[in-house]
Amino acid sequence: MAGETIRNKAEEFKGQAKEKFGDLTDNKDLQAEGAFEKTQAQAKQAAHDTKEHIRDAADDARNDFGH
Repeated sequence: MAGETIRNKAEEFKGQAKEKFGDLTDNKDLQAEGAFEKTQAQAKQAAHDTKEHIRDAADDARNDFGH
């Protein structure tokens, strides 16, 4: 699932860049849009990480019971 992580990091970077450009140009709309995109990407990554941890825990449980 590395592809999903890379996509999320790219989206986060894009949002961060927009946010910084909004700061530099004093464009509050661009700043807010960038902050939103960055936060959205971070939330997607957190959900992905949680899903992976649950999958790993389920695999471990199956292995502990010999299935």
